[in-house]
Amino acid sequence: MIKLITGEKGTGKTKIMIDMMNEAISSTNGSLVCIEKGSNLRTQINYKVRWCDTEFYKVDGFEAFYGFVSGMLAGNYDIEKIFVDGILKIGGRDYEALGAMLDKLAALTGDATTVIFTVSANDADMPASVTKYVG
Repeated sequence: MIKLITGEKGTGKTKIMIDMMNEAISSTNGSLVCIEKGSNLRTQINYKVRWCDTEFYKVDGFEAFYGFVSGMLAGNYDIEKIFVDGILKIGGRDYEALGAMLDKLAALTGDATTVIFTVSANDADMPASVTKYVG
């Protein structure tokens, strides 16, 4: 399952995600993963959340990101939720490519794993292939 938290920069998306991660620790049986470009969230999230920096792994672009998450899921069957802060920083601002990657990821994860993204953009600026995951 794919969910997006959208809005312009400075609207509190990352704070919402941090709260979601820290609250999920007590109600989740599986593993939680946080993916971001850089290390802004590292000290703000519970130590039980697995943290990954895409810069360290040289993940650049939506295809590379999809491969990164696919590999993570293949090696860790207990991942229940993945939180991705700033997907446009990782993949770029090609919204059509973002929509295609979200569709592939939705097919891969099904109902087994929830992937929650922050997207720094207004819904009106993105195609339906992306906004169908808002909520």
